[in-house]
Amino acid sequence: MNQDSYSSDQPTGQDPLVLLKTLQLLWTKQELGKLKEEIRRGFARLEDPLAGLLAMLESSSDWKGKGHSLGYCITTELQLWIKAHPAVPQSGTKLKKLQARVLGMLSQCPANLLDPLISIYQLHTADRNYLLEHVSHLYLQGNYKEAAILSIKLKLQPDQDVEKMCTPLLLQDKANLVEAYVAEYPELQRKLLQTLDTWCESSFNIRDIIRPYQGLSKYNPEKFNRRVLSKLIFRLLERFNVDSALCPNVINQRHLRTLNYLFYKRFVEKTMTEENWADHIQSTVGENRWLQAHLVQSLLRHCDARGAARWAQHCQVPPEMLPQAVAEELQKLHIQDRVEEVTKADNYEASKKKDYYQLPIPRENIHFLQTWEETLQCWEKVLQAGQVVGVDMEWKPSFGMVGKPRVALLQLALKDEVFLLDLPRLLEQAEAEGEKEKLPHFIQMLYSDAAITKLGYGMSGDLSSLAATCSALKDTEKQMLGVVDLLAVDKQLQWGKDSRKVDGLSPEHSHEERGVRQPEKGLSLLVQHVLGKPLDKTEQLSNWEKRPLREEQILYAASDAYCLLEIYERLCKDPESFGLGSDLTESLVGKQSKKPRAKKQLNKQEAPSPSGQEFQGPRTEPSHPPAPISPQEFSVVCDNMLQGLGRYLRCLGVDVRLLDNEDDHRKAAEIARQEGRVILTSGLPYQTVCNCNKYLKVSRERMKQLVESSRQVSGEHSAGCPGSQSCSVTVPVCDTAQPGCTPHSEQAEGTDQCRAAMGLAGDTVLQVTAIPPGVLDRAELTDFYCCTCCGKVFWEGSHFGRIVSQFQDVLVASGNTQSFYELS
Repeated sequence: MNQDSYSSDQPTGQDPLVLLKTLQLLWTKQELGKLKEEIRRGFARLEDPLAGLLAMLESSSDWKGKGHSLGYCITTELQLWIKAHPAVPQSGTKLKKLQARVLGMLSQCPANLLDPLISIYQLHTADRNYLLEHVSHLYLQGNYKEAAILSIKLKLQPDQDVEKMCTPLLLQDKANLVEAYVAEYPELQRKLLQTLDTWCESSFNIRDIIRPYQGLSKYNPEKFNRRVLSKLIFRLLERFNVDSALCPNVINQRHLRTLNYLFYKRFVEKTMTEENWADHIQSTVGENRWLQAHLVQSLLRHCDARGAARWAQHCQVPPEMLPQAVAEELQKLHIQDRVEEVTKADNYEASKKKDYYQLPIPRENIHFLQTWEETLQCWEKVLQAGQVVGVDMEWKPSFGMVGKPRVALLQLALKDEVFLLDLPRLLEQAEAEGEKEKLPHFIQMLYSDAAITKLGYGMSGDLSSLAATCSALKDTEKQMLGVVDLLAVDKQLQWGKDSRKVDGLSPEHSHEERGVRQPEKGLSLLVQHVLGKPLDKTEQLSNWEKRPLREEQILYAASDAYCLLEIYERLCKDPESFGLGSDLTESLVGKQSKKPRAKKQLNKQEAPSPSGQEFQGPRTEPSHPPAPISPQEFSVVCDNMLQGLGRYLRCLGVDVRLLDNEDDHRKAAEIARQEGRVILTSGLPYQTVCNCNKYLKVSRERMKQLVESSRQVSGEHSAGCPGSQSCSVTVPVCDTAQPGCTPHSEQAEGTDQCRAAMGLAGDTVLQVTAIPPGVLDRAELTDFYCCTCCGKVFWEGSHFGRIVSQFQDVLVASGNTQSFYELS
């Protein structure tokens, strides 16, 4: 740009382009101190510093690059200089001209220049219609990202169409920018969520959204489907704390998945009682006619028309919505005075009792507390120096719904009695009386008192839910004293060889009985090891928010807390027989809790104590199997062949991340490394893959040469080779790509060998002998992939295709034809 183009804005004073040349020289020499001093001195000599800055930016392309640039340095220094010289800012027609010039530059600006330029040229004071027109022009040119960012910076969102602005961003997989666009505007948040939910209607054709943007750059149609939209909606609902009733379509779909899961637990796995199942069915279906219709259809598939009719009657489903067979059964039910209830056989209950841990205290010593007066009597007994208290909590299973579970029941067990606190009712009463802090106050007193021993199992997960229930308790874990997390103790216990057979039944039970029961785990397994019988976990998935609680729920909740007292007493009485140190009590109680390390710092051999305390007992020998951990401490990433398993694990409290159908399996490894998660997969990719993040591509022809070299070496040294697996090619590290990189001094040919030699770590053995005969002759295989850490060789197989064909009725085809192992 020549000087005449800005001479009207620069009538006198130093030429800004002369100043720019001086600054460029200092920038090249990296004399930053002199540079900043010269910038401030130069602006003081300019007649119009604001016009001068634009002239310098327009005459240099340096500022358009990302990161720190001379243009960024000049702009930020001017911003600081203006603060020190408040008389500099302009107004009126002159400022409008400058604003028009800078607006034309903003779409090309790196992100770090936007805020300084908007501030210097007071763009927030510019004519709003003019700004909207400029952003609209950017949008029509296809610069959707730039239009959205500028709208956010200038706070133009209330005057724009949220669906129009966000749709192309979602198609380009820029959900984070969409969140930022609506972040400060609740009304826009609701409009966006309603729009996204409309797109999730089963009758809606999602191609109608895509059609106007067919030529969109960086658009991946596989990343824009109802599953992705559903996940985004739930994330936004939670982030913006919006009522989920605003999105009925995705809520219905999630309830339907819960319904299917409940049918699986009841009729396939057969691990849920009829009472628990009925409670959850009722709360899931409610008065939703669409879900009620699905319920009736599922009942017809899993039981009979009479069972479906009973539920249709219970839900008051109109006869016209029912299949004919169910409608006929419903008419018969109307004739009866009442529906007969299914009762349990007494002999079954009696036989069941002798198989499980039983409370040693009478039923009248279990107190269900719903009023503050009752609770005060409880605290008088609990908050006594020297007291030992078993603490447990229960909450309604979330079945993958939004938000953390909220505690519905707090159990406190003493030597002779157990208190079950109805936490929602007590918190509601306290708030109504204007004393909502009094219950949290008592709970904090309990956990922070070093003179009271608190026993738990997986305390970290319990306290996380407690904090979600009452925000005043969010720092409880940091203030804990005198706590014993028996999960941490469980990890140290040295069980004998025989006692590690954890099928949950005594040896005298028959094989048929063993096949019915699920293996014991967690606290139930610890109870079995220490006290001889496992816990009865039948009520674990109860609806703990429903009142009144059933008798089975009350006994279950009391047992979960009281068994902690008996375990602790038994371990303290004879710790050495369990492989523990003799100073058990001293090593566990009275220490201040340490803050648990972040998950990312943990490796597979390390597990944090949920209570934050370390147990100084003998270490388990490496030959022993790992001790059970609580679901709250287990974090996994499931590949896209195990999405169902991942959803079930979430119901149990496990921290689960799921790959989408279109995600490459490598993403699981990346997530696992970044977040310290365990990979769960049913496919081949991770059965033999090590924890390496670099795989080198080797052509089929080059791999043939390496295999042939290996065979020659094997023939020469066969007398010293115990097996074929040890006769492989060692590829040494090379600092540069050069022809001298050779396996066993063999002259390398081609770039593939050099690339492999450069990437393999330290004399890594390339395990080419593991490649089965005939694989190298397959014409469809053009490349092989070598792990740079362990030397294993991988190639694409047909397993993925077989799995897709076998499960095509449950897998959503993504259309992704990317190679299963394509790691370039």
